[in-house]
Amino acid sequence: MSDVLSTLPQLEVAHFRLADAAALRPTPSTHAPRIALLYGSLRPRSFSRLLTEEAARLLQAMGAETRIFNPSGLPLPDDAPDTHPKVQELRALTQWSEGMVWTSPERHGAMTGIMKAQIDWIPLNSGAVRPTQGKTLAVMQVSGGSQSFNAVNQMRVLGRWMRMVTIPNQSSVAKAFMEFGDDDRMKPSSYFDRVVDVMEELMKFTLLTRDASDYLVDRYSERKESAEQLMKRVNQRSL
Repeated sequence: MSDVLSTLPQLEVAHFRLADAAALRPTPSTHAPRIALLYGSLRPRSFSRLLTEEAARLLQAMGAETRIFNPSGLPLPDDAPDTHPKVQELRALTQWSEGMVWTSPERHGAMTGIMKAQIDWIPLNSGAVRPTQGKTLAVMQVSGGSQSFNAVNQMRVLGRWMRMVTIPNQSSVAKAFMEFGDDDRMKPSSYFDRVVDVMEELMKFTLLTRDASDYLVDRYSERKESAEQLMKRVNQRSL
């Protein structure tokens, strides 16, 4: 290894780490996986909410503890201080969770502003903590017309930006008004089967990664930067 390192003079060896297989197999937690669910519509009969509630039931059947955030009353980003009760509720839910489900209608070929506002209120940093990094994410959308993937694709970009482990599977329910009965429950269909698939995969990824999430998102560049900042703080010559 030292011979190979000698060919990388630009590398700061003190902050270089080999992947540690043992660190990826920590003692597993025994509590139920904690999944937070967000949806992107305030309509009285919101199909994104109904799909979210169906997903929560499935997750509970699979052994998870779930909490759904109601976006009603959440102010627009920057239109209220972050001490606003709904903002604090959302941020506390994010901290509590080990995985998340984001479900948005598609509106004008994109996720809704209500969905984006929730995500925008989740900070990238909270002190020294990144509230979403290393947590799992499943994305779903509902459409009023034919099947589309614009909203889920956008949410994938955001999940990556927020350093989440976004699972490969996803759900897009076309003509959602036809997929729920008068009892507000999802009808049996291939769309429902896909939702089961997505929640099953989310549970597996959450169980697989939750105890190693800090290690999974540990980065050379950030270790290096943190060391440089520490040196600046303690360097006597800067006093």
